[in-house]
Amino acid sequence: LVECLDGILTSLLEDNIQVWAMESHSEHPQVHSLLDKVAAASEQPVPAVLHATTSLKSPTLYIFTSGTTGLPKAAVITHLQSLKAAAGFWAFGMTEDDVVYIPLPLYHSAASLIGIGGTIELGATCVLKKKFSASQFWNDCRKHNVTAFQYIGELCRYLCNQPKREVDKVHKVRMGVGNGLRQDVWREFQSRFGNVKMCEVYGSTEGNLCFMNHIGKIGTVGRSNFLYRLLFKYDLVKYDMEKDEPVKDQYGFCQKVGRGETGLLLSKGDAYFNTGDLMAEDQEGFICFKDRVGDTFRWKGENVATTELTEALGLVDFMQEVNVYGVEIPGLEGRAGMAAVIIRPGLMFDGKKLFEHVVTDLPAYAHPRFIRIQEMMEMTSTFKQQKFQLVQSGFNPSTISDPLYVLDYQQKNYIPLTETVYHSILAGEYKL
Repeated sequence: LVECLDGILTSLLEDNIQVWAMESHSEHPQVHSLLDKVAAASEQPVPAVLHATTSLKSPTLYIFTSGTTGLPKAAVITHLQSLKAAAGFWAFGMTEDDVVYIPLPLYHSAASLIGIGGTIELGATCVLKKKFSASQFWNDCRKHNVTAFQYIGELCRYLCNQPKREVDKVHKVRMGVGNGLRQDVWREFQSRFGNVKMCEVYGSTEGNLCFMNHIGKIGTVGRSNFLYRLLFKYDLVKYDMEKDEPVKDQYGFCQKVGRGETGLLLSKGDAYFNTGDLMAEDQEGFICFKDRVGDTFRWKGENVATTELTEALGLVDFMQEVNVYGVEIPGLEGRAGMAAVIIRPGLMFDGKKLFEHVVTDLPAYAHPRFIRIQEMMEMTSTFKQQKFQLVQSGFNPSTISDPLYVLDYQQKNYIPLTETVYHSILAGEYKL
């Protein structure tokens, strides 16, 4: 790929950026060769003075985030952050006798800092899986006497979607540590695979605060108390969905939300870090994740949280996976709810059953107006659902090959979204 640099190498060198090639000899005078330097290097251990740190706050590595708080970026990880993350397993009660199963990518901070770091900190045993496999997960756990595992995002849902077996509860796993476990999946997982204590962690690679659910209370990421407030200066503030910004008072300050109310989580020091997460703290101090700021949308003047809607739709028996987002309809304010879904093998989409469930369990403004049936769900490498392309493609049946359905209040059903119905929606003739 060296020839690709011909047009830009000069500007790189002007910015003091060196270019090295994995070669013993470089044909290009401005490109350094690496292999000859490696061969000539000493085999003696590196002197301690060259690798000892002088400060816990100095960088130890950079981890590139997936960009949930903007564009992908390199987050600076200090020695102190690495040590804090490595103490996570210990804080949840693990010991050197535990066997930890890590099926997550190691370039992600959960697996590398909490997983590998935590195992080393304890002196425990780590079982690494090259790539997560839902079908092999429990067999691996039985084979290696696994006592704890790491999860993230939808991993536990994939396990629940596997065919039921008589040996589902035959294992030594007592604990799961991770984040992004939805309440409905949490309950189903424990019902199916036994009383595994699920320890939710809230945090992000580029963030500066952390919550931990030590007691395994379903649906919470942690519990606030005097010590938490001392360690992590944070607040939940009112957020305006339409303006997509925090609500300010007459003096330009953010306004705190009351107990039980949903607000934007800000972590504060001499400046604030906007997490982009909407959270709520109840009367007992338990903290619940509600939604991402960009994922929540407004319809009929109300805020619709995609995570809550996803959980509600996931309770329908023929739904295997659900991804909720909002789509714009010309001439109408806000965004209409749409769900991309995967149907369970052997079952069929039932529009009438879905309609009955939706109108019974959800307020009118939260009823998903459109359903898109997919064969495969687009996911990131850390099991987060992809929404951007779905939002961009909208609900036009002439450009989408997947089967589309639309909510019909008169027929009390989800009916096929035809070209005729689509144009009547655009013309404002179809009641949504």
